[in-house]
Amino acid sequence: MPRKKRSWNPTLFYHVVMRGNNRQVIFQNEEDYAEFFRSMHYTYDRYTFHLVAYCMMNNHYHLLIRSPNEPLGKVMGTINKRYSNYFKSKYHYRGHLYESRYFAKPAIDAKSVLAVSRYIHRNPIATKQPMVERMEHYPYSSFHLYKKNQPHHIPYMTTTLLPSLMPVLKQTFEDYCIFCEQDDDEIESIDFL
Repeated sequence: MPRKKRSWNPTLFYHVVMRGNNRQVIFQNEEDYAEFFRSMHYTYDRYTFHLVAYCMMNNHYHLLIRSPNEPLGKVMGTINKRYSNYFKSKYHYRGHLYESRYFAKPAIDAKSVLAVSRYIHRNPIATKQPMVERMEHYPYSSFHLYKKNQPHHIPYMTTTLLPSLMPVLKQTFEDYCIFCEQDDDEIESIDFL
């Protein structure tokens, strides 16, 4: 039976998750993470896309991505194939690197875009054993770009959108970072719109 065709809306951001097969490690060292970023650069040179949040864990990754011109499947297919080829060649790996097709769920409004970005950025501290004490210390997440609020050289990364979606009078990088750092019970009382 053929796979169901994915829907794609070029105006929406999608929460994309890709896991290693059987949850195996797909990023073994710093060089692997760097190669994944090179795969994204390679893809961006061919198909324009925009990220507002990312987090690469050792056995999976998260992207909050929008592809305005090409179907998201074409963008993700290129990123995943390029990285998979690298990994298989480097580690003499055979078989499927990834568990299945990537997961993609649209973020349909400002509140859901903010919620997904917060979830993505909290990944390194939300594990059973937190990987870092503070989110900005995790080097393979976009959170440090928001925390530092300095110019960066990642052409496909947009850092101005998320703060602009915060409630009026809280549309700063600092307020966005506080939103991400707060515990879940503190978040529920915030009116986003």
